[in-house]
Amino acid sequence: MSAEHRAPRDTRAAYPRLVPLTTRWGDNDVYGHVNNVVYYAFFDTAVNGILVEAGALDIARSPVIGLVVETGCRYFAPVAFPDAITAGVRVAHLGRTSVRYEIAIFRGNEAEAAAQGHFVHVYVDRETRRPAPLPEQLCAVLAELAAAQSPAP
Repeated sequence: MSAEHRAPRDTRAAYPRLVPLTTRWGDNDVYGHVNNVVYYAFFDTAVNGILVEAGALDIARSPVIGLVVETGCRYFAPVAFPDAITAGVRVAHLGRTSVRYEIAIFRGNEAEAAAQGHFVHVYVDRETRRPAPLPEQLCAVLAELAAAQSPAP
């Protein structure tokens, strides 16, 4: 893909929630940077941390849970242990039973994302694994992450 067709890197200002994360020794691969699959763990950690902190997710007991059905990531610049990183989190789409999260990883104090990705959670009943409406408390948290990115009038 040519540079003129590639979406620009997001900045921290594009994300209503910033979550500090820690790289670990084992995150680096033989090429000396964080392996691509680790970014997905960063995404999960940031999103689920927000939900747990807000009381919208009890990992062991919530009757409705989110299952990842789609994910993707674009990489712009390397990150390596022992870099300090921050995940920016926003909600791009909020449906009745699903949500699309967009996450960016920022290295140190850099303004532009080192990587940008997304994943879609479909929320299901924990027991039946059938789609279930998003619980009220979860909707409130997600709405804050979505509303914060709306353009000003």
